[in-house]
Amino acid sequence: MKRIIHTLVLLLVLSSSSFAQNNDKAKEYTSLYDALKEPEKVVRLNLSNQNINLSNENWAKFINLEYLSLKNDHLKEIPDAISNLKSLKTIDLSNNDFTNLPEEFSNLTNLEEIYLNDEKNMNLPKTLSILSKLPKLKSLHLENDNLSALPSELLQFKNLESLHLNNNNFKEIPKLETLNHLKYLDLKDNYIDPKLQDMKNLNFGFKINF
Repeated sequence: MKRIIHTLVLLLVLSSSSFAQNNDKAKEYTSLYDALKEPEKVVRLNLSNQNINLSNENWAKFINLEYLSLKNDHLKEIPDAISNLKSLKTIDLSNNDFTNLPEEFSNLTNLEEIYLNDEKNMNLPKTLSILSKLPKLKSLHLENDNLSALPSELLQFKNLESLHLNNNNFKEIPKLETLNHLKYLDLKDNYIDPKLQDMKNLNFGFKINF
């Protein structure tokens, strides 16, 4: 009987621990001040729509951070120190005022998805040249960036699986044959000829959404 009780207690402890870990992972912090109190517990950090200065922060403290949003923060530059987020998988930098990403950005070796929507000042060729060095990057968002063509730097991407070009100025389907891993291309709300849209069921090697 004692053995059964001991087993049940152990199971409850393990279950409680697992629940706490999952709860921590699901929690999304929206205040940098609060996140810095226990940075090792922060997995999701959403600092969008805030007027904040990030230049002096020690980002290396966020050892478990997987998701970071700096959307609509009017940032004129992206801090180099963000490259210290070794666990980062997704980052949203949409609608800011920066021109270039820091070269150190290529150190984000676990990054899988990046949002660069609504970027009117961004140097896209240089940005893509830096991002092409990321070994795990699978999803790239370039929506509403006033694009009518793609620079050749995009063809350097080795593992890209989804490319989002919604709300741009494309008049034809861009040539992406060298992106061998591409599975999904989103071209919704562009200026592509309806005749070309009728081709969407043909085998391009990836799915196209018009």
